[in-house]
Amino acid sequence: MEKVLRYMLEIAQDNLFCCRLKTDKALRLSIIGEKLQWFQSHLDPDKIEYTKKEAGELIENYMCRFNAELEQIELQNSIKGRQGRQHGSREAVIKQTVERERQLYEGYGIEIPDIMNRKHLKFFREWDGDLRKLPNIKMKKLSARDAAFSHPEMADVEAEEELNKEEVA
Repeated sequence: MEKVLRYMLEIAQDNLFCCRLKTDKALRLSIIGEKLQWFQSHLDPDKIEYTKKEAGELIENYMCRFNAELEQIELQNSIKGRQGRQHGSREAVIKQTVERERQLYEGYGIEIPDIMNRKHLKFFREWDGDLRKLPNIKMKKLSARDAAFSHPEMADVEAEEELNKEEVA
């Protein structure tokens, strides 16, 4: 009887671990999906491709996406007669997120869809938001340093080489 209980407990723990892994993966995918949807909705429809500098500007806008919400929280907290800080935990989470993203961008780089490549940008524009198609979206790390020291003529050469490869194929 004790062996059966131990076996059942082991199976239950395995199932719980498996469910936790699935939940963690789903959460990660949904966060990436939200990020990609933000970028997709803020793309300039007239651009065929972006330079690293333009992509850097888009990342800066992405990191400012919570500014309106933070201002709203500050406004609510500044109203006289309020006790304590309302929405303090939300404010803390937003500030931590922005700080972490800023450190990534200024350090090793933040991962964004590869909008510097015409083919990948076209595919990204056509993405319908389906999280199952996330692995098909080409991502690229871009840092503040990359954006500041980008050479547009190099991007043009790379784009032409890519187009020539496609024409040959």
